[in-house]
Order: sequence, then structure tokens, then C-alpha cells
Amino acid sequence: MDIVTWTGREACALQQALRMTNDDFADHLGVAVRTVANWHSSPEIVPRTEIQSALDTAYERSTASVQRRFSLQTRPRPAAVEAQALRVAIAIVLRGDDVLLVCRRGDGELRWQFPAGMVKPGADPATVAAQETHGETGVHCAVRERLGERVHPVTGVVASYYLADHLAGEASNRDPLENVDVTWVPRSTLTRFIPADQIFPPVLSALEVAA
Repeated sequence: MDIVTWTGREACALQQALRMTNDDFADHLGVAVRTVANWHSSPEIVPRTEIQSALDTAYERSTASVQRRFSLQTRPRPAAVEAQALRVAIAIVLRGDDVLLVCRRGDGELRWQFPAGMVKPGADPATVAAQETHGETGVHCAVRERLGERVHPVTGVVASYYLADHLAGEASNRDPLENVDVTWVPRSTLTRFIPADQIFPPVLSALEVAA
């Protein structure tokens, strides 16, 4: 038996394995019913030495099926898996005074935005931003810096923003199922395509000072 010190939790597990009521279990161990009830209400409680011995004896004299049930009830439970919020990596790609945009279909309307891609668990967002930009537009880019992160006001996903520089490739629509068009627009006219209140403020700041 792996139990070195019994607590109320293990004692209750033994009771369940034996399939006994509080009265029957108390009588089986030679303790007060009140003691068994306390184990249920305070599972961290550590019984006295003589009760520890009584629990040892009750376990050792139980049948193999009882011991199997006890083992199943006391084995460690797997850690809970935390849900991960949907995350996207967004690339703000510069070519001189121009910035790269894609026009997406969605919700019955067209919407201009920066190239972006879903980040799978364990993936590097900066790498995803560059890869998705090429996959959507045919443009190769190099991430210059991370601009920050927020919950996107339109989509509700966690968005990470990366400033990137154009390396090679002409802009073209490589994903016609998702996008209608791909184009370079002057930074000075960006808010004609994307409302200013929907642009992450650090992005606006970066575009104002980017060379």
C-alpha cells in the first residue's frame, strides 16, 4: 500500500471502495460516526495514530477488488487543460512609403486589413506573421520589431503586431478564397482603408516614424 499517512480524503476513498455507510464504516474501524463525518467535511484532516493503524488494518484485510477500487479513487487526476485564446500574428509590412494591405471577405462585407495568420500553440508569432504574409500576398518580409498585443476590437481574438520590411516579391492575391485583393497603399492614406479607431495605436505611431 502506498498510503504512508492517511488523511480524511483517503479514509473516505476507502469507505467508498468498501461501499459502506458512515455508520457501517465507523463501526468497521471502531470510531465514532462523528469522526467519519468530519473526514467528509475536512478531507485534509490527519487522523490520530491509533486510527491510522485501524485504517491500515481495514485496507490490508480488504479484498483485491476493494483495493483496486481504492487505487482508482486515489490515483492522481490529470491536470486540467487550459483553453488557449485564439491568437493571430499581424504583419505591418513597409516598402518605402507604402504599407501592404489585403482586402478580406467576411460577414457579407469587404474589409481592408494587414496580412495576418492564426498562431498555433507552440508556434512563434513573428515567424507566423512573415510566413502568412508570403502565403497570402507572395511578398517576402523580415520582421523588424514587435509592436505589441491586444484583443482585436472587431474579431475579439488576441492579436500580436509586428513591423516588417519588404524583402522581395510582387504583391498578388495568393488566397482568393479569403481575400479579394492585395495592394500597397501610401502610409498617408491608410485611414481611408482602415478606420483610425480600429488601428492599434502603436501601429499608427510606428508608421509615422518608420523610414
